[in-house]
Amino acid sequence: MTAYFVQAFIYLLAAVIAVPLAKRFGLGSVLGYLVAGVVIGPILGLVGQETNTIQHFAEFGVVMMLFLVGMELDPKALWAMRVRLLGLGGLQVVLTAAAGAAIAWWLGLVWQTSLAIGFIFALSSTAIVLQTLNEKGLGKTDGGRSAFSVLLFQDIAVIPMLALIPLLALPELMGAGGDDGHASLSLVSSLPGWAHALVVVAAIGSVVVGGYYLVPLLFRYVIGSGLREVFTATALMLVIGIAALMSLVNLSPALGAFLAGVVLANSEFKHELEANIEPFKGLLLGLFFITVGAGINFSVLAAEWGTIVSLGLAVIAVKGIVLLALALLFKVRGSNGWLFTLSLAQAGEFGFVLLTYSVQNSVIPADIAQILSLVVALSMFLTPLLFIVYDRLVLPYYRTASNDDREADTIEEEAPVIVAGVGRFGQIICRLLRANNIPIVALDHEIEQIENLRKINIKSYFGDATRSDLLETAGIENARLIVIALDDRDRAVQMVKHVKQYYPHVWILARAFDRGHGYQLRDAGADDVVSETYHSALELGGHALTAIGVHPMRAKQMTWAFVQNEEAHEDELFNAWKEIEQGINFSPRYGELFMKLEEALNSAMQQDWNEPQREDVPIWTAPAPSEDEGR
Repeated sequence: MTAYFVQAFIYLLAAVIAVPLAKRFGLGSVLGYLVAGVVIGPILGLVGQETNTIQHFAEFGVVMMLFLVGMELDPKALWAMRVRLLGLGGLQVVLTAAAGAAIAWWLGLVWQTSLAIGFIFALSSTAIVLQTLNEKGLGKTDGGRSAFSVLLFQDIAVIPMLALIPLLALPELMGAGGDDGHASLSLVSSLPGWAHALVVVAAIGSVVVGGYYLVPLLFRYVIGSGLREVFTATALMLVIGIAALMSLVNLSPALGAFLAGVVLANSEFKHELEANIEPFKGLLLGLFFITVGAGINFSVLAAEWGTIVSLGLAVIAVKGIVLLALALLFKVRGSNGWLFTLSLAQAGEFGFVLLTYSVQNSVIPADIAQILSLVVALSMFLTPLLFIVYDRLVLPYYRTASNDDREADTIEEEAPVIVAGVGRFGQIICRLLRANNIPIVALDHEIEQIENLRKINIKSYFGDATRSDLLETAGIENARLIVIALDDRDRAVQMVKHVKQYYPHVWILARAFDRGHGYQLRDAGADDVVSETYHSALELGGHALTAIGVHPMRAKQMTWAFVQNEEAHEDELFNAWKEIEQGINFSPRYGELFMKLEEALNSAMQQDWNEPQREDVPIWTAPAPSEDEGR
C-alpha cells in the first residue's frame, strides 16, 4: 500500500504544481498535465511502467466526458448536426486515412500496415480537444461545433476500424504480436456475423430504452434513501455499466456513454448527474494527460528523434491541410476555420488503442509501433501549442483585420455628447440618450458594434476613439460630456488623461471594470466613474433579500444604505490607494480601511429600521390587470 500511496502523491503533486503554473502563463491546463507527466516520468524517473496500466484506467475519463457532452445535447440537436456529423466527419476520416496510408506506402511499408497507420492518424484526441474547447469557452462557436461533429464521427469510426484490422494480418508477423496478458471478455467473438449484428442492436436498444424508462425509476428509488453518496455511486455505476456493456459487444465505450447522455439530456436528474460525475471526469482526464507525458520513451526518442519529430510535424501538417480544405468546403470560414483545423490536427488517444490492437493482430511490427506511439504522443503534446497559436495569432488577426483594413468613417456632425465604445455597456447608454432626444456621436473600433447600433438607427461611426483627430472631428471642443466605455482598460485610462489635459471643460463619465480600475480612472481625471457590475450586483442582492423573506421596500432601504456606506468611505479608500500607487505608504492602511468599511456596513445593516413607507423608497410594481385579463 505504501508504494501506491507514494505514487498517487507524486501524480497529484505534479498536477498541483504544473497546472496552475501553465494556466497562469496562458498555456492551458492540458499542457500543464503533459509537462507534469514528462517531469515525473522520463526526466526524474519517479514513475515507471505502471503508467501504461494507469493510462488504461484514466481513459475512462474520456467515457465520462462524452457522457456529459451527450447530456448537453438532445436528439433534436443531434439530428440538426447530421450534415456535419456524416459529411464533415466522414470525409475527414476517409481523406486523412487515405493520405496517411499513401504516405506510409510511399515510405516503403506494405499496404496492410500502411492502411492501419492511416486509420491510427485519422483519429484526433477527443480528450484534449473537448477539454480545451470547454476551458476556453469555444465549444459553442462554429469551429468548436464542427470539431465536435468530427470527433463524434471518429468515435463511431473506431468500430469498423477495429473490425477491419484483424483482416489485415501479415503472415510473417503471426505469433510476434502476442497479447497483453489479460483475457479479453466478449459476447460476440465467436458469433456469426448476423448474430453479432443482432447483439449489437440489442445492446444499443437496451441503452436507449433503459435510459429513457428505467434510469428515472432507479434514481427516484435512490433519492428516497436520502444519501447523497449513494446517488454518486449510482451515477458512476450507470456510466461504468454502459461502458462495460459496449465493450462486451466490441463497441466503443465512449460512444455508448455519449448515446446514454443524449437519452438523459431532458431528464429531471440531468444537473445532479453532471454535478456528481464532473469531478471524476476532470480528475481522470488530468491523470490521462499525465500518463501520456510520463509514457514518452526517451531512449527511443533520443535514438530516433529526427524521424519522430519529422513524422509528428508531418502528421499535423497533412491533417491540417485536409481539415482546412474541408473547412472551406463546408463554409467554416475565418477564425472558425482555423480553430477547426488547428484543434483536430493531432493524433488521439484511440490511436494508442488501434496501435496496440494492430501489433496484437500482426499488422504493424513492434519496432515500428514504438516509433508510431511516440509520434502519436508528440502530436498530442503539441496540440496545446496549436491552441496558443490560435489564441495569440489567429484570433487577434481576424479580430483586427477587418478593422485595420478599413479607414475610419468621416464624421459628418458634432454633438454635445460623445460615446467612446459601444459594446454591451455603451449601447445601453446610447439607447437611453437617444430615447430622450439627446444628440450623440458614437465611436468604436469594432465594426460589428457599429453595425449593431446602425440597425437600431443610432448614428455611429467606425474609428479609434482614442485618436485626437477623430475626437476633434466629433466635436470634442464644443462637447459638454464624453462617456468612455472602452473595453481596453489601459486605453480608457489614457483617453481620460488626454481629454482632461486638452479639454478640461468636458465632463468625463467613465466605465470601470472593477474597484482598482475605477481608482485609476478617477486618478486620471474622470469626473464620474461607475463600475460595470456594481449596480446590477446591488439589484440582484436586493432580489436575494426579497427572496428570503425581506420586505421589498426594506430590501431597497438596505441596498441604498449599502450605497451610502460605500460613498461615505470612498474618498478615504481612494487616497489610501493613491499612497500605495505613489509609493508614499506601503503599510496595510488600505486593507485596514476596507475592513473598517465592512464593519460600518455590518452596523448599518443591523440598525433599527423605520417602518418602510412607499413614498420613501419607490419601487416598481406590476401593473394592475385589465378588465379583459380579469375575466
